[in-house]
Amino acid sequence: MNTQENLLIVSSSPHLHSANKVSTAMRDVCIALLPALVGAVYFFGMAAATVILTCVITALLSEVIAPKIMHREVTISDGSAVVTGLLLAFCLPSTIPLWIAAIGSAVAIIIGKQFFGGLGCNIFNPALIGRAFLVASWPVAMTTWVTPLDGVTTATPLGIIKEGLSEQLPSLGQLFMGNVAGCLGETSALALIVGGLYLLYKGHIDWRIPFSYLGTVFVVTAVVGADPLFHLLSGGLMLGAFFMATDWVTTPITKKGRLLFGVGCGLLTVLIRLMGGYPEGVCYSILLMNLATPLIDRYTKARVFGGVKKHA
Repeated sequence: MNTQENLLIVSSSPHLHSANKVSTAMRDVCIALLPALVGAVYFFGMAAATVILTCVITALLSEVIAPKIMHREVTISDGSAVVTGLLLAFCLPSTIPLWIAAIGSAVAIIIGKQFFGGLGCNIFNPALIGRAFLVASWPVAMTTWVTPLDGVTTATPLGIIKEGLSEQLPSLGQLFMGNVAGCLGETSALALIVGGLYLLYKGHIDWRIPFSYLGTVFVVTAVVGADPLFHLLSGGLMLGAFFMATDWVTTPITKKGRLLFGVGCGLLTVLIRLMGGYPEGVCYSILLMNLATPLIDRYTKARVFGGVKKHA
């Protein structure tokens, strides 16, 4: 009789494990956002620092209070609330009243995340939900911009084009370095590219989404006769492409799906910027594509080997 120990172990998935933790990934995202944070404080001063602190602190408090009310486990230690607070702050102007920033941060965590069941269950990017809510509720406060360093009220580069204003457009160099009016995290393309490359190096994001997103914007704007470099470096495109469109929870899991997601974000962004009434389209383009993610996954998933393709 064979008395050899049975080495076959049957268990439920997952069968592949990684040493990476959510908290580790969130820490790396915070590190990647540091250049943009430093740039925001440099260009907009203490006003930027107070907005960022308000959003982060409110996000952390909401991350504790909401699960307790809903009788769920508090997961504040994973660091996702800090990332949400930072990303929302980067979507706000330095002139935003702090109480409005706090409301937006609470909405991002409570409605954008906890109402869906917490981290991993939300279907929309929480920070963008917070921004969209604030734009709908306080449009004037959310569209009041000042120039860096001297704080003079002005329009953003995209706003100058959209409204046909007589103000001189900033140079590509100014856009690249961040010396332009805009949201805290939307000014310095250089800082955001450095952070995005860090996330790519660490393997936390897939190149397919940011590159297909940016590539689509470049190609489409060039085809319609707009300045592609201007549109790449303006507004929240770099922030959205590297830090929001690449959100692990709300984007497709397939490689083809991620390419389609990025292309869709790019097309919608250009459509809103050039044809819509709002000068910026990054926020709503990503939210709309978040909504399409389950459908994209459904039609781009790999076929089981030996299986027959089903027709709708």
